[in-house]
Amino acid sequence: MTLFLLVLLAALAFEYINGLHDTANVIATVVSTRVLTPRIAVIWAAMWNLGGAFAGTAVAATIGKGIVDTHVVTMPTVLGALFGAIIWDLITWWLGLPSSSSHALIGGLCGPALASSGGDWEVLRWSSGLWPKVVFPMLASPILGFLGGFILMSLMTAALQRARPRIVSKVFRIAQLGSSGLMGFSHGSNDAQKTMGIITLALFTGTSSGAFKALPDWAGFLRIPEFKVVPHWVILLCAATMAAGTAAGGWRIIRTMGQRIVKLQPVHGFAAEATASIVISTASAFGVPVSTTHVIATSIMGVGATKRFSAVKWGIVERIVWAWVLTLPIAGLLGYLFVLLFRLF
Repeated sequence: MTLFLLVLLAALAFEYINGLHDTANVIATVVSTRVLTPRIAVIWAAMWNLGGAFAGTAVAATIGKGIVDTHVVTMPTVLGALFGAIIWDLITWWLGLPSSSSHALIGGLCGPALASSGGDWEVLRWSSGLWPKVVFPMLASPILGFLGGFILMSLMTAALQRARPRIVSKVFRIAQLGSSGLMGFSHGSNDAQKTMGIITLALFTGTSSGAFKALPDWAGFLRIPEFKVVPHWVILLCAATMAAGTAAGGWRIIRTMGQRIVKLQPVHGFAAEATASIVISTASAFGVPVSTTHVIATSIMGVGATKRFSAVKWGIVERIVWAWVLTLPIAGLLGYLFVLLFRLF
């Protein structure tokens, strides 16, 4: 029970940091285009994140039972996964790099699962979970974000070429309120569910291992004999925690996303947010835990490339890509090492 409480606290810390870390994904464009002030923008994003978190649990099911064999998962496994993801998130936050909290959590889960199984690679559900719902989307979603942003911005440029710049700016300053709201909703519908899946996995692990047998009747809500439904209290707790993290803001990453990659105007912000929202919402509907960071960053790149490819600051992009590439293996290694460390105690 003590281990479960540690897992729960670590999961909520990860969810809070996820909201803090990924605030930039939701509001970087709307802040950089000066449609909203930073303070109003984080409140706006937190509200939409909260609503999106209640949109479904398909992604939670994928994280909780579709990535690794649940029979080898123990409380230290889950705790190691969360510690690995949290440390990598904090490192990239400090460096101002918009890495993926989603992939940090997935990598963090794979490493501890390997450690708990004694290095048996069969515990990783490659064909049914990791490849179709993690690795392939990890490669495909940035491409879709870039191409979608480029195509949408190109079409909008052609359609608006005779419009007065002042009118275009005024219209899309209003439109961007809607697109940033949709971005916040789609972020909540995907990212908040990942921690829901981890907590539900911990509840299932505690129940199946017999660790919750001695719990009093009033604590019966912690017992989950089958991983079928995410408990309502888990959904509410994760939604509120992510919204709180979002409201805290992640200003280091906001500067990278909204100002360093390419200079944005309201019409560009709208195109990037609309593209990213469509990609992320579609993935959430199919239970695919994509990276909101990957999608919105590449959407911004695609939009910026319509001006000219030199408008995108590719040196900053290179640093971001390296953070993406390193996220899965480093988070996995950290999680693996934490499980080995836990065994000493």
